Amino acid sequence: MFTGRFYGASLLVVLVLQSCINCSAISSSNFADQLALLAFKSAIKLDPKNVLESNWTEKTNFCNWFGVSCGQQRVKALRLPSMGLQGTISPHVGNLSLLMELNLSNNSFYGYLPHELSHLLHLRVLKLEYNRLKGKLPLSLYHCQKLHFLSLAANGFTGGIPREWSDLTSLRSLSLRQNYLTGTIQPSLGPIPELFGNLITLEFLDLSQNSLSGTIPVSFQALLHLKYLNLSCNKLSGKIPSRGPFINFTAQSFMENKALCGQTTLQVLPCTSQSSQKSHRREFPLKYILPAIALVIVLASLIYLLKICQGNHVPNLYSTVFLHTVEHRKISYGELCHATNDFCEANLLGVGSFGSVYKGKLSDGTSVAIKVLNLELEGAFKSFVAECEVLRTVRHRNLVKIITTCSNSKVRALVLHYMPNGSLENWLHSHRNCHDLLQRVGIMCDVAFALEYLHHGLSEPVVHCDLKPSNVLLDENMVAHVGDFSIAKILTENKTALLTKTIGTFGYIAPEYGSEGRVSTKGDIYSFGIMLLEILTRKKPTDTMFGGELSLRQWVNASLSNNIMEVVDSCLLRIKGSGGIISILGHFLDILELGLECSRELPEERSDIRDVVVKLNNIKMQLLFNTSAR
Repeated sequence: MFTGRFYGASLLVVLVLQSCINCSAISSSNFADQLALLAFKSAIKLDPKNVLESNWTEKTNFCNWFGVSCGQQRVKALRLPSMGLQGTISPHVGNLSLLMELNLSNNSFYGYLPHELSHLLHLRVLKLEYNRLKGKLPLSLYHCQKLHFLSLAANGFTGGIPREWSDLTSLRSLSLRQNYLTGTIQPSLGPIPELFGNLITLEFLDLSQNSLSGTIPVSFQALLHLKYLNLSCNKLSGKIPSRGPFINFTAQSFMENKALCGQTTLQVLPCTSQSSQKSHRREFPLKYILPAIALVIVLASLIYLLKICQGNHVPNLYSTVFLHTVEHRKISYGELCHATNDFCEANLLGVGSFGSVYKGKLSDGTSVAIKVLNLELEGAFKSFVAECEVLRTVRHRNLVKIITTCSNSKVRALVLHYMPNGSLENWLHSHRNCHDLLQRVGIMCDVAFALEYLHHGLSEPVVHCDLKPSNVLLDENMVAHVGDFSIAKILTENKTALLTKTIGTFGYIAPEYGSEGRVSTKGDIYSFGIMLLEILTRKKPTDTMFGGELSLRQWVNASLSNNIMEVVDSCLLRIKGSGGIISILGHFLDILELGLECSRELPEERSDIRDVVVKLNNIKMQLLFNTSAR
């Protein structure tokens, strides 16, 4: 009897002691998490929304702080995207030992990425895109072997891609676009599969807008789950692989890599049997040959300009300068007539404010769209000059690409790449097909990327001024390209806005643009917001149901809280397999709310396009992974 009581009492003491030890451990971990968050806060130099200063205080439990998500009183996620925060990323973040998501995208964090992030062994999502981080990509991240999503896009990272990252075998999405990365995609030592060949779960890979060189690793063909690949705007060479996921990739994945070769459908030169072996040997003589060729072209251009100045009107001078500045081929008026069968009405694609657009086929078989200005219309020549001024300075995969111009006493014409799937307006409002949500969001992502480049990717921002579905064209792969810069404005000399008398299209123009003629990048954001609402509702802002006090925006806003199904295109509700009705409703709500944010009455209250890109791309990624999970 005594022995039994003694044993029971002893067991109780042990359990109490164990409980105290566990409580102490939990309490200690809690305290470590709180200290790590306070250290993170102390490294912030600017908090324009005053969120951390007012909310992150010791008076409240840190699990209730803005942007912090907990589980069992431990920090599991830190989400502070698009807050305007400026400072460095504290190395103490590495002490959040159970952290699963770190999202600091679209802020102004600068300096180096702390190697202490490699201590986050449970990390699944790391999103640091659109900041000002610099230095080499941290090789120590290979310790975070549970990573699913990694985005360091739009920063200032340099050097190569660490070979050690091949250990990130759970990675599904990797975005390193728009940095200053150099070297080859493959590591300089060891076989190619040591890097990307091991990442067999990869579904999304974006390495565009860097300075990567060398060949595309053949190991990419083993990435059977890869659905999105973007290697455009690099210095890659050699043959494009043709097996595995490459069967489904298009020219958009490889644009602006002049030394690539492969299938003609990818808009690259065909490979010769020895092209890969000779690519490196060609680089050396090209260093000497290309400057000589360029010098000859410049001299020939000067001679040609002198003849033009002597024999023609001054307006021709501008377009000739433009032609040679961008080094495009020269096409005569006669060739344009032949290409369009003397501008036959059967080849007419559309009529705009200042002229007409015809489909044509050049002598080499290239299909083109030829925009011919009607010089009798007031402002036509001015629009031609404006469009040339913009197109000679821009280069982006989501902008309509110019082939050349033609200008003489008879004609002013722009020769553009032909887009076989027509305009977004025709595609969206054609009732022959029902287009799913992923297609629509993908197109709007393309438009957002184009705007981001125009507003933030140039030394002088460009405002499109007439963004609408009819000015968004779709190529053979349904990639969207923004076109028609006839009334675009360049914000020179650090200006954020200017005044104009040229008005865009009713229904899409911002209030301040129509009433005051005030042009700024925020006007394009308004137009983009209206397009977002249109692409989900399939209602034009000029629809007959809108008028008087009711607009497309007001209609959506009034229905958002309890009647969202009434405004969404019924076609979308009939498409099966979108991840469940609850999930798809969440996406509808996110897109419509983003459209309303972009189209607010006051310009200063509208989102920045960089915020829009982040939010819209997140929606696209969720839809993409929902689709792949089916």
